[in-house]
Amino acid sequence: MSKLSAGIVGLPNVGKSTLFNALTKNTVEMANYPFCTIDPTVGVVPVPDGRLARLTEISSSEETLPAVMEFVDIAGLVKGASAGEGLGNKFLANIRETDLIVEVVRIFEDSDIHHVSGTIDPMGDIETINLELILADTETVSKRLLSLEKDVKRGDKTALQEKALLEQLSQHLQSGQLANSLDVSDEEKKLIRSLSLLSMKQFLYVCNKKQDGYNLDDQNDDRWQELVNFFEQSKSEYVVVDAGMEHELKDLEEGEKNEFRREYGAQDSGVEALIRSAYNRLGLMSYFTTGEKETRAWTVPIGSTGPEAGAAIHTDFQTKYIRAQVISFDDLAAIGSKAAARDQGKLRTEGKEYIVQDGDVIEFMHS
Repeated sequence: MSKLSAGIVGLPNVGKSTLFNALTKNTVEMANYPFCTIDPTVGVVPVPDGRLARLTEISSSEETLPAVMEFVDIAGLVKGASAGEGLGNKFLANIRETDLIVEVVRIFEDSDIHHVSGTIDPMGDIETINLELILADTETVSKRLLSLEKDVKRGDKTALQEKALLEQLSQHLQSGQLANSLDVSDEEKKLIRSLSLLSMKQFLYVCNKKQDGYNLDDQNDDRWQELVNFFEQSKSEYVVVDAGMEHELKDLEEGEKNEFRREYGAQDSGVEALIRSAYNRLGLMSYFTTGEKETRAWTVPIGSTGPEAGAAIHTDFQTKYIRAQVISFDDLAAIGSKAAARDQGKLRTEGKEYIVQDGDVIEFMHS
């Protein structure tokens, strides 16, 4: 399948580039002022999955290859981006190319790090960013309505249906709602998707806190309550990350990282939770192939059939698919070998209709 990417967006100085560095272990230019990250920087990030180590051990594999995701560090947005303010047009074009919007909001007070609006107001940040996306989408919908006029006048049935849907969508956007929250049929959703609207994408919110800072969540500040209410009402997914701490720990070994996190009072890596959430938010899952040469996680959309999943490895596995031998990770991990799993009847043969499950260990047969 084609690579999927998540664009990291936010107002200037909320910790986007720090988070990106922690995610990718790369160093992009960072400074305490807007627009230091003018060109988006792209990082390919492994998806954390503890199951790989167990499979590598079972197969004595020479190599272990995790699933990966692409993250894009996008220039800070300013109010008026949809009208071309700041780097608005570039910012919106860069978001358009991503599949998931990872929206970073700052939930810590720190007088040394200037906030573009002069005050820490995470809900205000979200409203500013989402409004720019909505305004850009409103313009896209208006242009499409204009281009339909000729066919509508002719009484073209398809054009009339599209016009009715777009007028409904336009009203929805003008009331300040994201396109992805409009209640439409699957068929209508396909039509809206063809417009490549920014607010039709999936969203994942990242609440960035700071070690030893005044963090709104720790203090149960009213601004945190307001934020959580918004997440619950809009059914939005969010993760809390200390981007600065994760950035500092990025070059350490995993064991050392966990030791430092414990000292800091952090239970686990917010960055790992973010990667997994982004992967899930995009409707993705992993299945595995394992042998002496390599153990590998393959990325496929949830609900993929055997042949569709096989295409992730090679098109032959889709077009010339005969069957697949499948065992769940849990069964293989418990039993300890494929041979013993076969003896216990846990290794199954599945045909073309089989819906692959997250964690399946698969061997494909093709003609």
